[in-house]
Amino acid sequence: MKIKRLKISVYFTLVLSVLFAIACSTTKTAKTVEADNNTKEPVDYIDPIIGAVTYGKKSKDAHGFGKTFPGSATPFGLVQLSPDTVSDGDNGPGYSYEHSTIEGFSFTHMSGIGWFGDLGNFLVTPTVGKLQTNRGVEKDPESGYRSRYSHDTEVTEAGYYAVTMDDYKVRTELTSSPRAGIIRFTYPESDSSRVQIDLARRVGGTSTEQYIKIVNENTIQGWMKCPPEGGGWGAGAGNADYVVYFYCQFSKPLKDYGIWSADLPDVKRKMRWIRKDNYQNAIKNAKIYTDKTELQGEHLGFYTNFNTKAGEQVLVKSGISFVSIEGAKENLEHDINHWDFDKTRQEAKDLWSDAISNISVEGGTDAEKTIFYTSLYHTLIDPRAFSDVNGNYVGADKKIHQTNDFTYRTIFSGWDVFRSQFPLQTIINPSLVNDEINSLIQMAELSGREYLPRWEMLNSYSGVMLGNPAVSVINDAYQKGIRNYDVEKAFTYSLNTVNNTGNGTLGYSHKHISKTLEYAYSDWALATMAESLGKADVAKEYFKRSKNYKNIWNDEVNWFRAKDSTGTWLPWEGKTKHGQGCIESNPYQQGWFVPHDIAGLKELMGGETAFKNELIAFFENTPEDFLWNNYYNHPNEPVHHVPFMLNEADAPHLTQKYTRKICEQAYGTDAFGLCGNEDVGQMSAWYVLASIGIHPINPGDNKYQITSPVFSEAEIKLDKNYYSGKTFKIIAHNNSEENIYIQSIKLNGKILDRYYITHDEIVNGGVLEFDMGATPKIKG
Repeated sequence: MKIKRLKISVYFTLVLSVLFAIACSTTKTAKTVEADNNTKEPVDYIDPIIGAVTYGKKSKDAHGFGKTFPGSATPFGLVQLSPDTVSDGDNGPGYSYEHSTIEGFSFTHMSGIGWFGDLGNFLVTPTVGKLQTNRGVEKDPESGYRSRYSHDTEVTEAGYYAVTMDDYKVRTELTSSPRAGIIRFTYPESDSSRVQIDLARRVGGTSTEQYIKIVNENTIQGWMKCPPEGGGWGAGAGNADYVVYFYCQFSKPLKDYGIWSADLPDVKRKMRWIRKDNYQNAIKNAKIYTDKTELQGEHLGFYTNFNTKAGEQVLVKSGISFVSIEGAKENLEHDINHWDFDKTRQEAKDLWSDAISNISVEGGTDAEKTIFYTSLYHTLIDPRAFSDVNGNYVGADKKIHQTNDFTYRTIFSGWDVFRSQFPLQTIINPSLVNDEINSLIQMAELSGREYLPRWEMLNSYSGVMLGNPAVSVINDAYQKGIRNYDVEKAFTYSLNTVNNTGNGTLGYSHKHISKTLEYAYSDWALATMAESLGKADVAKEYFKRSKNYKNIWNDEVNWFRAKDSTGTWLPWEGKTKHGQGCIESNPYQQGWFVPHDIAGLKELMGGETAFKNELIAFFENTPEDFLWNNYYNHPNEPVHHVPFMLNEADAPHLTQKYTRKICEQAYGTDAFGLCGNEDVGQMSAWYVLASIGIHPINPGDNKYQITSPVFSEAEIKLDKNYYSGKTFKIIAHNNSEENIYIQSIKLNGKILDRYYITHDEIVNGGVLEFDMGATPKIKG
């Protein structure tokens, strides 16, 4: 599944060797292949190219595909060192498999986001020949320093990426540590080889001011300011405001170097300005300084020239910090205090081996294992570390703080990840969840807002999407015993949050189905936590508010329908018409989001049978490819719990049928392997949970619905600091592609006559066993 390519000469040598081995002994070759398969470790199944497409020829909607990055990261690390094919447009990860050129390789990236992206800072590019200071465009690579490349030369593995820059004949290899990265360039013979660094580069815009200093013959340091005025997150609307600091070293001494500085036509940096010819020409004609060792400006870059022999390797490594240059230096010296690229590569692989060891699977095909372990990998990127190795971090008050008892984290894609990603992490990484809650509390406090962010990126309250997902995450964690934070502060800020953004005195949201239903759920989450804390009056009030979803049920259309603040119903265009008070969905899709009161939802629909028939119709109209559609729309989050609601409709065999079908059809092993935006771990977490046979409907009620597992066995290692420290196994006897239906269930050897399991039953350790068959088991 991994895309591994060799140089042509090595390739022919390998082919000749294989042909000779076949001629000598066909049996030996077969045994060798079998041995290789038997020794494959879980980490070897990870392929970061999965999902690494933004838009392409297969696009059917405005949201595109996975939008992941294919480069090197470490579990929840601060650095993501990855190739960049594009800087603007709705290309948040900076890379898309459909693009034919690479601009360079930057040290920070977002993963799977469905909005105009950010980061992509400190862009390093190897070049040969004439120095060019602007990136150029894909249709005319010679107009800048970007280079053509071929997927045939790409290697994508956990903690490692490689590609050949075809226009320069430079082999580029990337690997990383938690807070630093190292690049190995292999050059052709040339008297004009070069490493150049675009300090202004930023996905979705530019940094607006940069500083660089040549420290000694091997080292540069500096910073890049990235406020909203420079674009970035949401083309500036996401309010991302940060500074990236770097401490960068070169294995080849800096003898012939310079700094370029562009005289910009204006100070606006958002995408619609930086695309203009006058802006690009200004960068192309940047002034070159060869006599300066220090410079501050609006659009800077750095280069170092040198001669190379054929096959000569030059390495570049850098520490990254969002706090200070000193922090970047300390991060580098802590993580990569040597020039051994392969050592760092092995350490990155070992970190991934350890990170994914909390959950493992047996059975299934190689393709299914590739999907599983890559999905698990994608759930372990965010929320990433934002603090330095010494504990320093920039808080939401823009001041430097220090923590020694948790890692300050960022990239909280709340509306997406409260559904599957955080419930998964409560099982396999409770300390991470605890870190995130401590971070959310700090943001609420230090920002002065005293309420929780909805979609947070580097301390920004971007306000993207809807609902109050942080309240769900906190309540879900609290109910599961994850409580190493100030519980009273967590509750107070949760209460402030639902009061700041909720259904208010109307009891519904003006002209909104999506907001009304999502706010009703977060009221339930708040009430549940209040009840657990003995705050009876608060619990009573917010449990009552959690029923407010009923206020927009319209008997005339027999479905949820938006109405304005005067109580007037909005025009109705049918359940499947996009919009009508719904965000990224239609009334049919959003209307199922009453996870906290399924009994009440059934009553509105006319009872159990009507509820069941509506669910069946919802799935029967879903296309086989599961790409963007008006029914069960797996590419987007509002429906992710719906397959499991069939358990609550007394049709568990249909939950089993459809989750197996989704796992098979909506996920794949190539760049198009994610049918929609990965959404910072959510799409992948859904697969991880569903493929082992469990998934929540209602985060916070401590129940996981049971469904048909893809694998014959899954084992979860439980954290001894939060849970029992034992293991929990899920075993599916007689499981196969045909035998997808559960015939019987046992928990620790005893018959389980229900289709859910509790969180406590999992974390106490034990064995959940299924007997599988080819026909549904239907009661009666």
